[in-house]
Amino acid sequence: MTRFVPITESDTPDLGERPSKTALKRQAHEQQALGEALAALPDARLTALAMPEALRDALLEYQRTRSHEGRRRQRQHIGKLMRQADLAPLQEAVAEAQLGRAHDALALHRAEHWRVELVASDEALTRWLAEHPATDAQQLRTLIRNARKDTALAPEQRHGRAWRELFQFLKPMLVTSDE
Repeated sequence: MTRFVPITESDTPDLGERPSKTALKRQAHEQQALGEALAALPDARLTALAMPEALRDALLEYQRTRSHEGRRRQRQHIGKLMRQADLAPLQEAVAEAQLGRAHDALALHRAEHWRVELVASDEALTRWLAEHPATDAQQLRTLIRNARKDTALAPEQRHGRAWRELFQFLKPMLVTSDE
């Protein structure tokens, strides 16, 4: 029966500054993943990024490719082209796009929370007006009153037009307050 003996640094020959094959593969996979994330960005954002023209063309071609094998080959080609590109601004653009979606989702959750609170109590209206003084108070009161009428209806008729209108009124104020 053979026994596993861990290899220590003194057991391995000195390879110098050359990275291992595993490290090179990991780097290639990371570049391909970054390429996929870049390809998921809208065309307008892609064209605005500073990158080699060949890489931009390869990313646009990846978006048009539909077959699995074609996309796999194009991913590898993008990874190869990314070796010559400056990755920092590309990674920053992807992170910014992902963070933007998270901010939008958070704003929608906050709008939903405020809508529920505003319909539930008059005290929430006072807090809203204190936090958002530019709000048209009369229109907000009307929307809240109509949403309360909607919630008093039968369960299958709840959350009608007034409920949605209140959400649409709150949402832009919360999205702009994030920026």
